[in-house]
Amino acid sequence: MSDPKNHPINKFTNKRVFNLGKKKILIILLASIAFLLIFGFFFIFLPAQKTYRSAMDAYSEAKQAYDFTKKQDIEKAGKKINSTREKVVITQKNLNGLSWTRFIPLVNSYYYDVKHLTNAGIYALDAGQILTDAVTPYADVLGLKGQGSFVLGSAEERIQKTVQAMDKITPQIDAVAEKLNLVRDEVDQINPNKYPESFRGKKIKSQIIRFKELVDQGSKAISDAKPVLKILPRLLGEPEAKKYLLLFQNDAELRPTGGFITAYAVFRLEHGKMSVEAADDIYKLDQTLTQKTPAPEPIKKYLGQTKDGIPFVPYWNLRDTNLFPDFKESMLAFEKIYQYSTEKKPIEGIIAIDTQVLVKTMDILGDIPAYGSTFSSKIVPECNCPQVIYELERIATTKTGYIREGRKDVIGVLMSAIINKALSSSPKEYWGPLFQTGIKLLNEKHILVYLHDENAQKGAEVLDWAGRIQSYDGDYFHLNDTNFAGAKSNLFITETVDQKADIENDGTITKTVTINYKNPFAASVCDELAQEVFCLNGLYRDWVRLYVPTGSKLIEVLGSQIKADPKEELGKTYFEARIDIYPQTTGKLVIKYVLPFKFQKGEYKLLIQKQPGKVGDEYTVNINGKNEKFNLTSDREIKVKL
Repeated sequence: MSDPKNHPINKFTNKRVFNLGKKKILIILLASIAFLLIFGFFFIFLPAQKTYRSAMDAYSEAKQAYDFTKKQDIEKAGKKINSTREKVVITQKNLNGLSWTRFIPLVNSYYYDVKHLTNAGIYALDAGQILTDAVTPYADVLGLKGQGSFVLGSAEERIQKTVQAMDKITPQIDAVAEKLNLVRDEVDQINPNKYPESFRGKKIKSQIIRFKELVDQGSKAISDAKPVLKILPRLLGEPEAKKYLLLFQNDAELRPTGGFITAYAVFRLEHGKMSVEAADDIYKLDQTLTQKTPAPEPIKKYLGQTKDGIPFVPYWNLRDTNLFPDFKESMLAFEKIYQYSTEKKPIEGIIAIDTQVLVKTMDILGDIPAYGSTFSSKIVPECNCPQVIYELERIATTKTGYIREGRKDVIGVLMSAIINKALSSSPKEYWGPLFQTGIKLLNEKHILVYLHDENAQKGAEVLDWAGRIQSYDGDYFHLNDTNFAGAKSNLFITETVDQKADIENDGTITKTVTINYKNPFAASVCDELAQEVFCLNGLYRDWVRLYVPTGSKLIEVLGSQIKADPKEELGKTYFEARIDIYPQTTGKLVIKYVLPFKFQKGEYKLLIQKQPGKVGDEYTVNINGKNEKFNLTSDREIKVKL
């Protein structure tokens, strides 16, 4: 029996060759495509579509939870967090319909990334739920929307009850930290390098990297801040009262940690209630010292000398101890001299504030009557500054034809008036905004904290509320100005900073820093014989220190009135300069130096630390041609890929 023509025998293998024909091949091909389409529809498209829809539902719920949080509606935020969690759980279940893709090389890694993200979302929402559940009973006391448990009684009674109940809240910090650590563990398993830089005009890779950084930072911040959060009730005077020293730093006369120390107050915290026990002019406190301490060289050199070279200020006074840019170091110097004061009080730490604290507080509370005046945050033409600043300067420095005792105790009187107005108001009216403003002022270094309790101090440092000069693995920059002229010219001076980093082929980094000063306002009438005129705008004698990575080599300094020999301090190298700026004039400093390390291909890292007391100088950073412009309102880390 012979083979059909379409099934011939191969003469080499002696086997039949089946020729299916074009029609049959087409049928098989179409059947295969149909199978793949059906399979793809039921096992890929539908599960993916369900997963996507549920993910979008979860995202929508999360946005609403975030919006309620911004509106301080803690009760509704808690409900939305719970519903968001339910949506994420649905997303997880729908994602299981794609679980078979974990067996497919390359594709499986994306499946696991989505799974890690949903797991992280669950843990993050659990942390949010723990926090909202813990805070909700105290919503009214914290000035948040929602019905708390302490709606009755005076404001002081509610504060007392809240502080006493904090022992029930603080244990939840461990649970929150544990959940955030789980979030970090899940997110850390996502590799951003396998994702494109962008897709359909949206950045992908950089956003994933930034997200991972934020998760790591948040987890670390909570873990590191646990010590101070746990002992917060004790710091607030529960169960025993605590005393703190409050220093008022006048940023109109800028000093290394924020301003000239012009006044002080001792305040007491008992069960969360704050009261001012004593307040006075810092000069009065200096007069109580029983032992004199020789002044350090910058004080003797820059605060002026006689024709014979004798310093005007030969001794180190408390008012001049904030000489170090690091707040803790300055306060250690303060306490070393404070121990010789006959008015020394046992304290738990030192808190410094500047004029911005008063201004921002009055933005919320409104006008404050005190000390025979009415203080407000409205701008006045006399100095183009808030009225409270102008009035404080007028009270403190105006020459009068009579003796005015303790006229700088106005700070204590004003602080008491602010506390009384805040406590006598409805918590929902002021307390929430005051709390949020306080956090912002801490972040921007208008409030600085030094605490004797080691754990509390560590927590403050982690939150960057302690005004410390930080160690950093990369380029570092801290510009510190000191007004040694006595006038309040920092009310009128504007300062811009331009720093340029040029990287050579061998990785050598040369930096050129240009600092421009401008005082466009007319000089004040500083007549020694005048009775009711005080000097605000005058000579700005600026002692400048630029802190950079240790071992940096100075090339040149232009515009300085002194020789800029490099020095070592606080784990940094610093270059000093001095420049005088008169009213209606400008000035410029140029500092050029080489960093002690060479750049390796990858990421250029720079940490810029803001000087306390400054509102936000304009900065321009140019790193090998890549520009970034901003106002420096808090410490800022810059990362540039080169």
